Amino acid sequence: MSFVEYGDTIKDGDTAIVFLGHESMFPVKVQHGTVTQTKYGVIRHSTDLIGKKYGSKVTCSKGGWVFVLHPTPELWTMNLPHRTQILYSTDISIITMMLELKPGSIVCESGTGSGSLSHALIRTVAPTGHLYTVEFHQQRAEKAREEFREHGVEHLVTVTNQDVCKNGFGVSNIADAVFLDIPSPWEAIGHAKSALKAEGGRICSFSPCIEQVQRTCLAMEEYGFTEINTLEILLRVYNVRTISLQIPDLGKAAEDNSSTAFDSSNPSNQGSPCANLQQGTVQFKSGVPLREMVGHTGYLTFATKS
Repeated sequence: MSFVEYGDTIKDGDTAIVFLGHESMFPVKVQHGTVTQTKYGVIRHSTDLIGKKYGSKVTCSKGGWVFVLHPTPELWTMNLPHRTQILYSTDISIITMMLELKPGSIVCESGTGSGSLSHALIRTVAPTGHLYTVEFHQQRAEKAREEFREHGVEHLVTVTNQDVCKNGFGVSNIADAVFLDIPSPWEAIGHAKSALKAEGGRICSFSPCIEQVQRTCLAMEEYGFTEINTLEILLRVYNVRTISLQIPDLGKAAEDNSSTAFDSSNPSNQGSPCANLQQGTVQFKSGVPLREMVGHTGYLTFATKS
């Protein structure tokens, strides 16, 4: 099992995603002789998981069932253990595009955090690229190394435990892109410039506060970066559902025209939306926004090494 290469069958030691519903899923490490409790009953790894195909429908001990999915960076982002605040797919998608990443790219990242963006970057630059990720906190760095090893991507990433603002990324003039998610990114702009290739490398800084953005932009300008721009991504989700709306009262003339144009006794008109005219409502499919939405997550500042 690898997060960048699809495997057909579930093996001992794999990380799998147990899918109970769109709003309910969790990761599990498959181990011979282990059981996992769900609201639908017990899943026995030896008999229910190992040797089965990913995507299989697994029946639990209480008669309910779940799906077992192959892990992807997107699924991992939704289910990973949070050691820090993380980036979600909305920001990750624009980061990978605006940094112009592709297979074979060399990327530097700080800080590693919970590894949400790291897994997406690794999948994007695989199989010949590499990620150099720096984490200030020793325990988080060790946990990130362990996860990358378990997920079969350790050959594509190098984890370093150090202060990027003081010691940099540990590489020079090789990176195609640099990503910063640290409290004071302006202090690391010089090290980011040193890590980037001689010309044309891209940099992105993620900051939740506009004051951080201002200082970072000044530092980028000071170090000669060009095409400096900041953007914010806001996600608005719509649900497609059947809704009912009242037919407006347009007066007697409109009623006469309506009765002339629509004959309810005609079998071809049965079941159509117009059949509800007599009840004063019409039903149809529509996109309805959620009552609550994720608002501000952070500002993304991009620039190019001149």
